[in-house]
Amino acid sequence: MSSEALDLREKLREFFGFDNFKGNQEKVIRSIMNNEDCFVIMPTGAGKSMCYQLPALLKEGTAIIISPLIALMKNQVDLIRGFGDNNSVAHFLNSSLSKTDALKVKNDVVTGKTKLLYVAPETLKKDETTDFLKSIKVSFVAVDEAHCISEWGHDFRPEYRRIKQIIKAIDDVPMMALTATATPKVQSDIQKNLGMTDAIVYKSSFNRSNLYYEVREKGKKDVTLKNILSIINARKGKSIIIYCLSRKKVEEVSSILSANGIKSLPYHAGLDAKTRVFNQDAFLKEDVNVIVATIAFGMGIDKPDIRCVIHYDVPKSLEGYYQETGRSGRDGKDGDCILFYNPNDIEKLEKFMKDKSVAEREIGSQLIFEMSCFAESSQCRRKILLHYFGENFDDENCNKMCDNCRHPKTMHEVTQELSDVLEAVKETAGKVNQEHIIDLLRGEKSDDIKAYRHDQLETFGIGSEKNENFWKSVIKLALLENYIQKNIENYGLLSITSKGEAFIKHPKTYKLAIDQEFEKVSDEDYEQFQIENVYDEALFAQLKELQKQVAKAENLPPYVIFQEPSLEEMATKYPITLEEFENIQGVGKNKAKKFGEPFIALIANYVEENEIERPQDMVLKSVANRSGKKIQIIQNIDKKADLEDLCVSLNISFDELLDELENIVYSGTKINIKYFIDQLIDEATQSEIYEHFRSSQVDDIDAAVKAFDGEFTHEELGLLRIQFISDVAN
Repeated sequence: MSSEALDLREKLREFFGFDNFKGNQEKVIRSIMNNEDCFVIMPTGAGKSMCYQLPALLKEGTAIIISPLIALMKNQVDLIRGFGDNNSVAHFLNSSLSKTDALKVKNDVVTGKTKLLYVAPETLKKDETTDFLKSIKVSFVAVDEAHCISEWGHDFRPEYRRIKQIIKAIDDVPMMALTATATPKVQSDIQKNLGMTDAIVYKSSFNRSNLYYEVREKGKKDVTLKNILSIINARKGKSIIIYCLSRKKVEEVSSILSANGIKSLPYHAGLDAKTRVFNQDAFLKEDVNVIVATIAFGMGIDKPDIRCVIHYDVPKSLEGYYQETGRSGRDGKDGDCILFYNPNDIEKLEKFMKDKSVAEREIGSQLIFEMSCFAESSQCRRKILLHYFGENFDDENCNKMCDNCRHPKTMHEVTQELSDVLEAVKETAGKVNQEHIIDLLRGEKSDDIKAYRHDQLETFGIGSEKNENFWKSVIKLALLENYIQKNIENYGLLSITSKGEAFIKHPKTYKLAIDQEFEKVSDEDYEQFQIENVYDEALFAQLKELQKQVAKAENLPPYVIFQEPSLEEMATKYPITLEEFENIQGVGKNKAKKFGEPFIALIANYVEENEIERPQDMVLKSVANRSGKKIQIIQNIDKKADLEDLCVSLNISFDELLDELENIVYSGTKINIKYFIDQLIDEATQSEIYEHFRSSQVDDIDAAVKAFDGEFTHEELGLLRIQFISDVAN
C-alpha cells in the first residue's frame, strides 16, 4: 500500500472512525484532492456524502455543498459536528436561518473555522450569497442530488440549471456532482448542464442485493388495506414506510392503521413544520413503527433499519421508486419493497400532467410508461431496474430476491417473435417508439403507421394473432438483452444494436414469461368498508352468555355492556390484550377498562384450548370519515350547543346526528346532552323512561315507543337512550 493511500485511510480513521473506504469512495476523494472534476453515481446507502466530507476537511478553504434538502443539510451538519469538538466545522445557509444566525455562519466561514458550507440552490442564486462566496477561499463545489438538474430526473428543479454560471462567477474550482439515481439520459443531461463532459465518472453498481422486490395487485381499497395490515402484523415492531401520492390518502391510510391498532403517523408537506418534525422524530426514536408519507418523507433522514417500504400508489418514475425503496435495509440486512399496482393509477398520473407544457407531458409520459412496464413485467425485476440505470445484470444472480424469480410464471418459446421484433425495429430505422412497433407487428393502420407508410413494410401484420401485451413482453426482452436500445437524445425511439443484427443472422432459443395483466379498479369512496364477518359461533355463544352474566351483576340490560356487532368482531379477531380489545368496534378505552377483563380472559382461554391461530388482519376497522364529525359533535355538546343548530352546521339530518351520537356512546365515550333533553321532557318522566331502558332486555326504540303508547317520538326516546347508555355504561 502506498504512503499516500495509507495517509487517506489514517485520516478516515482519525475523522470518522472507519478503517476502510466503501466502493469507489477512495478513488473519488483522490480525484477531488487532485483538483479533478468528477461525477459520482452511487446508490442510496453506498456513502456518497463521505466523497465530499473527507476532502473538505483535508483541503485548504471551505467546500460548498449545494443541496435541495433543508432537513438533510441539518442532519449532515449535526453528523459532522458529532465527529469532533468544533461546532463551527460545518454550517448551512438556507431560508430557515435568522439574520443573526446567518451572520454567525458567515463569520465562522471568513475566519476559516468552517470546512463545509451547505447551501440551498435558492440561497445560492441570491446576489448577496454570490458576493459573499467570492470573498472567501472555496476548496471545491459539490452538487448533491444532481439529478435535480435534469428534466428527466424524478425531482427536477429549474434553479439547479443556473448552478454552473453561478459557480463560474465565484471561482474556477473543481466540481463534483453526486446522485443516487441517474439513467444514461439523466447522466448526459447533468454533465452537459454543469459543463462536466470531461469529468471522471465513478459509477457504482445500483444492485441492492439485500432488497426483495414484489408487485401485488391493488384491488379495492378494503382489500388492499387488509393486505397492508397483514404485511405490518407479520413484521411486528419493525420500522416500515408506506408511500402514497396524495396528502389526503396519507391521512386516510394512517388513520385506518391507527384504528386497527398500528402505531402510525402521517407525514406530508401540508403538515406544519412542528408536526412534521415531531412525527419524523417519533419514527426515528421508534415511538411509532409505521410512517405513512408522501415522497416529502425520507429525503432528510438516515435510518438504517427500515425493514419494509410499501408503495400504496404507483410512483411517477422508476427513479423515484428506486430512491424510495432504497430507504429499506440500509444496514445491509433484508428489506422488503412491496408495490401495490393498479393500471388505473397510471391513467390518473397521466391526467395530472394535462396542464403541463408539451415537453413536460412527453417526458412525464415516458417516465410513467417505464414505471408501468416494470410493474407489469413477469421478468426479473432486479434485471429490469438495473437495466433502466444502464447496468447489465444476469437474472441468475437475483437469488430469488424478486417475486418473478421466486415464483416464476409459465414460459413460452419466443425465438421467432423476438426475430420479428428486431426486423421491425431495423426496418423503421430508429425513428419510432414501442407503441408504433406493436401497431406495425399487429397490422394496426394507425395514423402514424399510415403517415410513415409503414403498412407497406414486410413486417406489417406479421404478428397479428398476438395481443399487445405479448409484444410488449417481447420488446422488453429485446431491450434487456441489448438487442435494441432507446435513443438517449430522443428518448423512447428504438433502434437495433450490432448484437441485435447478429441475432437476426444467427438466432438462439429464447423462452419468456408473458407480462402480467392487472385488473383496473376504479376509485370507490366507501363511507364504510363492507367486510363480511365470518365469526366463530362457538366463541360468540360463550361471549353472549358472559354478556348476560356481567349485565346481571351490574343490574343493566345486556345490550348496554356490548352490542352484538362488537361480540361478533371479538369472535372474529380474538383480542387477548387490553390494547387489542379496545380496538374492537364499539368498545373503546373506557368500556374496555370497565367491562373488558372477563371477556379478554374468556377469549384468551378459548384461543389456548382450541389452538386458534388468530387472523389479526381478517377484519379491517374503518374510520369512515367519522373522526372529524365526532370531534365537532363532542366539542359542540361540551359548549351546550342546540342540537338542531348543530345539524344545520354539519349539514346532516337529526336522524344522522342520532346515529353519530349512538356511535360515540357505544364506543365508550361519555357525553352530556341532558341540557337539550330537559327542554323536551321533565325530570320525573326522564326517570320513568330510564327505568324502562334498565329493565328492557332488547335494544329497540320501537318497543319503547309502543311501551309509552306513542306519547314520545322516536327522536325523543333515542336521545334519552343515548344519555342512558352514556350514564350507566361509560
